[in-house]
Amino acid sequence: MDLFRQSIARPVNLLAHNGEAKYYGILIPLAEADHYFNHLLTIIDWKNDQVIIRGKQILTKRKVAWYADAPFKYTYSGTTKQASPWMKKLYQLKTIVEKKTGEQFNSCLLNLYHNGEEAMAWHSDGEKDLKKHGAIASLSLGAERKFSFKHKASKKKVSLLLEHGSLLVMRGTTQDYWQHCLPPMKRITKPRINLTFRSIV
Repeated sequence: MDLFRQSIARPVNLLAHNGEAKYYGILIPLAEADHYFNHLLTIIDWKNDQVIIRGKQILTKRKVAWYADAPFKYTYSGTTKQASPWMKKLYQLKTIVEKKTGEQFNSCLLNLYHNGEEAMAWHSDGEKDLKKHGAIASLSLGAERKFSFKHKASKKKVSLLLEHGSLLVMRGTTQDYWQHCLPPMKRITKPRINLTFRSIV
């Protein structure tokens, strides 16, 4: 029995205006979440991410992988990636997320954070390859991490703790008006896998 681990029957929008971000709580029960986490940790073709910052190509400690229905190309942070075909367990998770959200996704960008020192700076997922105002579903496995939103104009911030096996969904104009980040948490020593299911056009 997963004490204090529960789904949220009617998730509330975390953002006061200009977007929609709903936290569904626990989507994957603990034993299953552990199984998926350990499987993805070993079977996914993880690679260090390459990003261009101030004109310089940087190799991140964080690792990434990109899977999709077709060999889509996806460009962000100045670099382009080509998708690999779905793996069985990854496709299973896509199906679970689609059933819960009522959305359809054709791709998944995965991030592997080895510990709390590895983070993600403020950004918006507004790349031209993404379906405009389409849903982005973020499934978390592994270490619990803080996740924050910041309104681009008012600078208002909203934060929450993403639990092992939990689901967060961003929709609508969220990427137009809000940025989000995964701040460092140096006390965290265990890894986290984040799966972001997306629609490429």
